[in-house]
Amino acid sequence: MNEPHRHVVMAGADGTAYASLRRRPESRAERYRMGRELRGRVPRSSLGEWRPPAVGRPDPVELINESHEGRLDWLIPVRVSRMIASPYGFLRGSAVVMAEDVAHLPSTGITPVVCGDAHLGNFGFYASPERDLVIDLNDFDEAHPGGWEWDVRRLVASIWVAGRHNGASEADCEQAVAACAAAYRQEVRYLADQPLMSRSYERMDVDRLAADASDKRLRTEIERAAARARKRTSDRALPRFTEETKDGSRRIVEEPPLITRVPDAEAEELAVGLDEYLNTLAPHWRRVLGGYTLVDIAHKVVGVGSVGLRAYVALLEGSSSDDVVFLQLKQARRSVLARFVHGDSAWHKHQGQRVVEYQQALQTVSDPLLGWMTAGGRQYYVRQFRNMKGTVALDSIDSAALDDYAGVVGHLLAKGHSRTSGASMIAGYVGKSEALDEALCRFAQAYADQTEADHEAMVKAVANGRLPSE
Repeated sequence: MNEPHRHVVMAGADGTAYASLRRRPESRAERYRMGRELRGRVPRSSLGEWRPPAVGRPDPVELINESHEGRLDWLIPVRVSRMIASPYGFLRGSAVVMAEDVAHLPSTGITPVVCGDAHLGNFGFYASPERDLVIDLNDFDEAHPGGWEWDVRRLVASIWVAGRHNGASEADCEQAVAACAAAYRQEVRYLADQPLMSRSYERMDVDRLAADASDKRLRTEIERAAARARKRTSDRALPRFTEETKDGSRRIVEEPPLITRVPDAEAEELAVGLDEYLNTLAPHWRRVLGGYTLVDIAHKVVGVGSVGLRAYVALLEGSSSDDVVFLQLKQARRSVLARFVHGDSAWHKHQGQRVVEYQQALQTVSDPLLGWMTAGGRQYYVRQFRNMKGTVALDSIDSAALDDYAGVVGHLLAKGHSRTSGASMIAGYVGKSEALDEALCRFAQAYADQTEADHEAMVKAVANGRLPSE
């Protein structure tokens, strides 16, 4: 990774910045000064650079093919089909491609915990432990200490690609990206001035989001999406996903190839792993979930990037047949960022634990049933399957709404980065002017062009039989 001047903010095998209360870090003012001085070595305008190298850029189709190693063969055509559906679908599934590209671009060396896959579709609603509906980053498979620029670049590129997908003009896309960059810059500067503890309590609930939305169509879509999300609970999922058997028990309904049964031996391995998972929960939630019994488990395909990796839904039943909890088990592999941050060395003994701990670091509030387990030699993280999850439907918002929503996600990304470490240095670097915004607009447009070209290459690879598709 091209890092002209490296200040490691998060360090250590578990991403912990400071392990002692007896060591005083640099003052806020000093860190702000250090960030500002980085502009001399890494001009903000340089963050707008993107031009594929004349030689040496790995074939994006080959990178995607390599990422299929270890996935379930029969689901790879499903993943490929979702990626070739549109350039935006391609971007969602090609974090490995963008990681390779961004790794060689100018960067400041400021490395908080980052999402690793902060595209526009990876923000959404979910229930807080108090059952309030909040919005935040909601996908952390690639989360890792790394350059804050990675997340910002991926987010703004996704906004431009999504804007084109929705029929927005280039001027509209530019305006939306500028709104996102400005919101990120302003929020990180605001949070850098707040006490460290205060930053950890910053959150955005749906009522505030709807109230702050200046665009009427976005406000309407938020209210509609929130209403849908509030209905996405385990008890409401029971008749949708299960059926009663002859002996009166419940089991998950098959919908091949998306929902399929698992062999008995595999189910037993997963059951043993779920017992292990209980020990990763806080004592109260361990006791609560320990009052339930595992009654069925099935494989369920999710997302785009995760298709082909092992992912399961487990049905747990309490003291009555209508007292149920659905858990989702998702296979966790090494982050696509890891090799660019620390090479082949092993920072994380358990990739599921990595996902959980970095999710808790980036989100203001998280699912209390987040935990991890191992089964069949594979590592997983576990969370609630139906936890009022939902998203703003990007296809249903126009250019003005996209502009408004882009500001929201820029704000949320800055909040996540500021919760871990490095806010003062990032704030010093980004400054008050629009220099960063202008650079990111240039990058987003150029990388949107690249995404469309890579998508077309993948479409051709399917046409000539190099990749399988449905």
